[in-house]
Amino acid sequence: MEEIRRILVLAADIQNSQEAVHCGVSLARKYGAELSVLHVVHDPFGAGGWNLPFLSLDEDYKTVLKKAKEDLGEAIRAEKEKGLPVTEMVREGETTEVVFRVVEEKRIDLLLLPAHEESRMEHFLFGRIHEAIIRKMPCSVLLVKKEPGS
Repeated sequence: MEEIRRILVLAADIQNSQEAVHCGVSLARKYGAELSVLHVVHDPFGAGGWNLPFLSLDEDYKTVLKKAKEDLGEAIRAEKEKGLPVTEMVREGETTEVVFRVVEEKRIDLLLLPAHEESRMEHFLFGRIHEAIIRKMPCSVLLVKKEPGS
């Protein structure tokens, strides 16, 4: 593996991503690398999604996007206060494509993914995100397991 200069953590949801964020922080400190944390908000009912005219989920989607930004900010605020520069990003779109685009734009050397098992609902709505990301990435990928009981 080449020198690690830029690390990206995919914080799909804060509950399952805390270990990945902590691992990213630890690796960034160890290697003196830039750390970016990305949360992707995917609207499966929006453009290109299902055509369900009786469902109006626009307000719910805006609420999810706002909460994602707040949660991501809280998750890494303490590290910023300790002096670690962290770039926070919340992007909208299909997860695999957004992650690939960010990896290319920021020339990421290492991508960290939380290794939680995707629920049936996640698989139904979004497909197998991790599998698609791992196969497509031009950089190394590290899966970070969640501690038992946390």
